[in-house]
Formats: sequence, C-alpha cells, structure tokens
Amino acid sequence: MDRSELMNLLNQMTIEEKTAQLMQLATPFYKGAKEAGEITGPLEQLHINEDHVRSSGSVLGASGAENIRNIQKTYLAESRLGIPLLFMSDIVHGYKTIFPVPLAIGCSWDMQLAEESARIAAREAAVSGIHVTFAPMVDLVRDPRWGRVMESSGEDPHLNSEFARAFVKGFQGDDLGSDLERVAACVKHFAAYGAVEAGRDYNYVDLSERELRETYLPAYKAALDEGCEMVMTAFNTVDGIPASGNKRLMRELLRYEWGFNGVVISDWGAIKELIPHGVAEDEREAAYKSIMAGVDIEMMTTTYVHHLSSLVRDGVVSEEIIDEAVLRILELKQKLGLFENPFRGADPTLEKEVVLCENHRQTARKLAQKSSVLLKNENVLPLQKRQRVSLIGPFAESDDLLGPWSWLGSGEDAILLKEGLLSKISPNQLQIAKGCGVESGTKEELAYAIEAAKNSDVLLLALGERSDMSGEAGCRADIRLPEVQLELIARLKELNKPIVVVLFNGRPLDLHGIIEEADAVLEAWYPGTEGGAAIADLLYGDANPSGRLSMSFPYSVGQVPVYYNHFNTGRPKGAPDAQVRYVSQYLDIPNEPLFPFGYGLSYASFSYHNASLSTTKMTEELGVRVTVKNTGVEGEEVVQLYVRDIAGDVVRPMKELKDFKKILLRRGEEKEVTFTLTEKQLRYQHSDLSFESDPGAFVAYVGSNSRDVIELPFQLVK
Repeated sequence: MDRSELMNLLNQMTIEEKTAQLMQLATPFYKGAKEAGEITGPLEQLHINEDHVRSSGSVLGASGAENIRNIQKTYLAESRLGIPLLFMSDIVHGYKTIFPVPLAIGCSWDMQLAEESARIAAREAAVSGIHVTFAPMVDLVRDPRWGRVMESSGEDPHLNSEFARAFVKGFQGDDLGSDLERVAACVKHFAAYGAVEAGRDYNYVDLSERELRETYLPAYKAALDEGCEMVMTAFNTVDGIPASGNKRLMRELLRYEWGFNGVVISDWGAIKELIPHGVAEDEREAAYKSIMAGVDIEMMTTTYVHHLSSLVRDGVVSEEIIDEAVLRILELKQKLGLFENPFRGADPTLEKEVVLCENHRQTARKLAQKSSVLLKNENVLPLQKRQRVSLIGPFAESDDLLGPWSWLGSGEDAILLKEGLLSKISPNQLQIAKGCGVESGTKEELAYAIEAAKNSDVLLLALGERSDMSGEAGCRADIRLPEVQLELIARLKELNKPIVVVLFNGRPLDLHGIIEEADAVLEAWYPGTEGGAAIADLLYGDANPSGRLSMSFPYSVGQVPVYYNHFNTGRPKGAPDAQVRYVSQYLDIPNEPLFPFGYGLSYASFSYHNASLSTTKMTEELGVRVTVKNTGVEGEEVVQLYVRDIAGDVVRPMKELKDFKKILLRRGEEKEVTFTLTEKQLRYQHSDLSFESDPGAFVAYVGSNSRDVIELPFQLVK
C-alpha cells in the first residue's frame, strides 16, 4: 500500500474512526484475547463502548502468537475499513530470555552485545506477534534514589547515545518491513525524565534549555538518527509544562527542528494527568493541549475519543491536525507490512523453537558476565574449586534475578546462584543458609547461618534489593541495604573468614556496612535468566570481570546527585590556593563518590604508559595514544578518553567522556591504543544556544576510569 492508498483510506474514515485510531487500550478489552473477560466495568470507567474498541488503533501488552493472531483476526472481521491493529509491549531487557537490566548492560561498555541482546529480544517478541517495543529508555540518570535508573544505561551523554544507537539497531535491523523478526523501537521518555527532582518518580523537572540540550537530549537524538520509529512522552514537566502537552518540546523541537515524523505516544495515562499537573482544567483541555503538542496516541485514557471530534466540529482544532496523527499511525502499519500481512511474524510453531532457546540463553550468560562489575577484591577472588563455601543471604536460593520490567520472564527459567555454584563444585563443598530475608529475619535464621559458616573456607553472601524495590515507582530515600542484611555481614565478619559479597540490585547503593566488611564485592545487578551461571563463571575465574560502572556509586546519599562530569565551582576543594573551610565541600564526607564512573576491577592487572598527543596545537583533529600492558591473566580493559575545556563561554564539566575502546590482552601483552579527537567533539551549547567550540586550552585524559587518568594538555587553534 503506497501513500496515495493510505490517503484514500484516511479520506474514507469518519472523524470518530480517526480519533479511535489515536486510542490505545490494554489487551483484555479485545475480543479473541485469552485475557479477555468481563470488561463492562472497565468500559464504563473509561466511558467508552465496543464501537470505540472496534475502531481503536493499537493494543497494549498482548503476547503470544496464537493469542495475537486471534485478536487481529476477530478485530478485522468487524472492522469497516480493514485497518489492522498495532501490538505494542514493554520489551525492555528481553522478552522471555531476560538479559541484565539496562543499567547493567551499560556497565558492559559493549555495543555489539547490547545490539545482539536487542536483536534477540526483538526476535522472540516478533515471532510471538508483537510489532513495537517501548524501548530503549535513554533517560540520563544522576540520582540513584530514582527507581528507574535501572532502565537507563547511565549518567553520561556520550555512552548513553552509543547504547541508544545499538539498541535501536538491534530492535529494528536494516529493513523493518521485510525482516519479520524485528520490531519497531520506541525511544523514551521524552524528555529529561531522569532529572526528576529528589529522585522521586513522576516528579517535577526544572532544567535550563542549555543543560537540556547538552546533557539530556543527545541520547534521544542518537536513537532517532538511527531510525527509531516512535517516541514516548515523559511523565514529568519540561520548563513548567508536562511533556505530553508540551508544544515547544514535542512539535517545535522534536518535529520541526529535528524533523521527526514518526509516531509519538503518551506514557500510560499521561494525557489525562495534565489535569492534576495543573495545566488543563478538564479532559477536553487536556486532549486539546496534547494533540496540538503533537502526541499521536493516547495510552489508556480516553480524552481523545471523547473530545477531539467536538473540538474539530467547534473549529477549535483543525481536522488536518487529526489527519496528521492518523496518517503517521497508518504509515507505521504500512511500514511493518500489516496491510498485506496483518499477522506479520506471529508464528506459533516458530515461537516454540525460538523463545528461550539455548543460543539466546548463552548470549544472556555472556552479557551477564560482562555487565557485572568487580568493585573490590583483596586477593580472595577467583575462588578455588577445592574450597568449602557457605552461600548465605536472601538471594542464596532466590529466583528474583530478573529485575523490573522483565514482563514475561519467569524465575522458574532462571539459573539460580546456587545452581551456578553446583556446576563448579560438588554438593558436599557447598552449604546454604538464608541468614535473613531482604528486609527482615529471625534469630534462628541468623544463628543457623553463623553455624554453617564455621565449617567453610569462604563465605559467599548473596545480598541486595528485591526487584520491586527499584524500577518504576521504586524510589528509595535510603539507598543502603536494609539493616538486617548489614547485621548479617557484621555478625559473620566476627568469624574472621574471607567474605565475598555478590550484590543484586537495580541502582547504585550506599555500600557502607558492606564495603568495609567484605574482602571482595561483585556488583551483579539483576543479571537475568542466566544470572546464576554467569556469576559462578566470574567467581571461579572461568570468566574475567570486565564491567565498568556507567553510573557513580555515592559515598553517601547526602551527595546525591553525584556524577563525574560536574562543574568546578568558583571555590573548588583541593585547589592550590584554596582555603581550608570556605570551599565547596561537605564537612562530614568527601565530595567524591565511593566508586567513580568508569570504575571496575579485573583479575588482570593493567598499566598505562607512553601516553602522548600527535600535536599540542589542534586545528581539525589530533591523535591520542597510550600503551596498555597486562601483567596478569588474560582480560579485557576499557580504555577511556576524556576531555576538559579549561575556559568556555559557559562553565564546562571537569571531564567529559569522548571515546572508549574495549581491548582484550593476554598475560604480558601490551597494545598501543589510539583515539582520534576531532574539533566537532569539542563543541558544546553556548549561552546563546549556538553549538560550537572555543579556541584555547584543553586537557585530554586517558585512563581506566574517570578518576585514574593521565593528563595531556593541548590547545585548540582556530
């Protein structure tokens, strides 16, 4: 179906049919769905009827090839114009094969594996009938109190942008129309959702436009440059206006300035939420503001179907605005080939072969290995297979390894940590004791764990947060582990045995009470379906930790937000002429995070030397070279390049990541790593929002993380 045919179809639609195309409802509303039930109540709650459902344009949350085929078949049998439904779902870090949470994937610094994880998620979703995934989430995050940091790839604009491109490419491939094992991607949440005040979900966001453009927008733009088909609005305000009704953000910036002509969808209920936000008096005004802002699809509220028709008839909204939105939806359906093949890739037979297959599981295992970050190791890891181990803690036998937004993932399919260990050592070498739950425990549990630990060579503590303690609406003011877990490690420390802690969590934590007591700490995040196997590989040295933090770990929640690319202030702590007291500092804790962006240990030992620049007078570009040597076992290192602009039109960050390379070195091997730094990479948003570089003094930094670097000064000459 070409554009002229789409226009002909559009012209045949009544205004009521057009506005219904702009409504997205959940699966139980549709005939033929296995989830369908008594929906009279929900229909009445939304003040809609079956005619609205019969004309709606998209379905939220359906799954299963046979189920989706039944819904589509039933729907088309009753459709006047034969316009197929779009099926959309949250495939965030896997469909049935669950990969580590996105924040963990960010710690892999591995774009190839990230893309592959999205390709596998798309394949499983597509053969199960899904057309669109609400991913990637590319919100830049700096506040670990916010539960949704687990959905982001971290705190850096450049790294987030690289992951945005990788995820979109993995989901969509090169030809979305002909490749039936891909799905359309929907980047979210536009915009700056990660900057919510106080780290509290759905809260207010207040940023200067310069900060918005320089720090928060690049990853969304990268996703769109990669061809991302859809954008989801954020729940938060931007410059005092909720994103779903923000004409400046959605229509002027996203559509006119950036040229995006794909589909924009609200988040769940976000259009109606313009009323409690205080920018719409009623549903009619909410519908008006959102359609004028350029939001095409309203998710799970019904202001559009109730009010857009009358707004058009009353001359308040031009029907051309409605037609624009409907046409964008029809064009996406056409691009997916749904008019010719409304069932697209939904294949019940292939679904059984593909979903959770062994190849997919092996990729999940590899990514879980590379996403885990070794934070501390005092010659305890890797474990020796002759050692007797006590596995203690609330995650010792827990299947809560998948994390939030794992949707169809099942703990029953997950490899538990206990199972991973038993693939390395015999049962008589392993004792298991819970010790406590995540937030509570009994004296008997603690006593049993202490007794079990006495007969072991090493204590392996599996600690962390339940998955519902992070993710959406999972915000926490106290980001330490619960007190019962801190008591457990303190009591076990009294035995004077080596302690290894494996952490399962969805955010950077305040690790006091853990980091001092443990001899080794492995941050495993929520590692996914193959988590237990991957962690065992790392603990026993069958895989070497290579993860590097993509989000700083605070020394204390009192520092939050704390991030590496901060400004210097006029009274920086530690400057040569600084006073003792009257500088920008805390009196009771350091300014610096406990673990900085880019940090991570390995079983290998890497040294950096012979760092140099091709020139100290840069015009268009310069080369940065450094030799990295491995003096330990074979391992991967992430070589990181940062830059500081010493004096700009506006203040510039102390460091900004500009490039990185992940290299594999054998024992004793050394390699020269080279980067090419261009003038374009030195550009930034000036006070007048022009995007350009300034001549003058710069410093390039090369090293293993944002803190431990070699300085290389240079001048940009224009």
